[in-house]
Amino acid sequence: MPELRKDPILGRWVIIAKERAARPTDFRSGTVHPSGGFCPFCAGNEDKTPPEIMAYRKDGSAANGPGWRVRIVPNKFPALRVEGGLDKSGMGMYDTMNGVGAHEVIIECPDHHLSPVALTDENVEEVIWVYRERLTDLKKDSRLAYGLVFKNVGAIAGASLEHTHSQLIATPVVPNLVQREMRGARDYFAFRGRCLFCDMVQQELMTESRITHETEEFLSFCPFAGRFPFETWILPRKHASHFEALSRAQAKDLAVHLKNMLRKLETALEDPPYNFIIHTTPWNEPEIEEYHWHIEIIPRLTKVAGFEWGTGFYINPIPPETAAEFMRQVDS
Repeated sequence: MPELRKDPILGRWVIIAKERAARPTDFRSGTVHPSGGFCPFCAGNEDKTPPEIMAYRKDGSAANGPGWRVRIVPNKFPALRVEGGLDKSGMGMYDTMNGVGAHEVIIECPDHHLSPVALTDENVEEVIWVYRERLTDLKKDSRLAYGLVFKNVGAIAGASLEHTHSQLIATPVVPNLVQREMRGARDYFAFRGRCLFCDMVQQELMTESRITHETEEFLSFCPFAGRFPFETWILPRKHASHFEALSRAQAKDLAVHLKNMLRKLETALEDPPYNFIIHTTPWNEPEIEEYHWHIEIIPRLTKVAGFEWGTGFYINPIPPETAAEFMRQVDS
């Protein structure tokens, strides 16, 4: 019998339709393959990207040349641009403003052939610290309201280049989904006097059936009302509303944790395309008790079709408990 589960944050319903898939191995895709060809992100091609914003480099190496470990550049084809004012206006009943924002690319290593899980722990830690540094810097811009860090792996997940990289887009408005998450978290806090996400961590530790990985600072699990097969969330064990408040010790722990989780996914599902997204509190908010930053990892194993678009429901053909058990068996 299919089961409907309600997401406690957004109130959306998910159909767990386990009859649609017999076993977790049905989702192995193996769809990420090297394609070759010229890559502007490789060491030696620094002049093929816009000038770097910052980089972690060997001592003495010059900007916009070889010798870097992690490099941040403006996106060559940005969704939003840093220059100009917002110039908000109305067109009858419709609102408009200039597309002001920031769109940056974090090139995670100089070697084209390394996958995210092949990077060293120290390299991943530097990537995470770059996220923190860029969010901290961009939030000083009073025109900007929110910064989203995300990673696309594989063409199906939206990656146009296979060289391992992630992106940061800062927007002049808080995205609707973020507003809905904040509203759901605040409603829960107003009713119970506790952070919804902290309660989620405690619930998952108590039941254990959906946990996929644990470290000292972080917990990974397949969410109770996960929309997609093998959807996985990473939450700090201790409450924190803003990702950019991350400490160096937490960044070190997160590097190991995130790399192990991605390795589990790559091993279990044979290199699937996936996205990961950092959900954090908008920049105009102080440290708050109601919201808890987290990372959502979404393997791209099923397609959103007419029913999902028409209802807002998602159909997940594998129970999160089954997916988590399968993941726990993978040697990370």
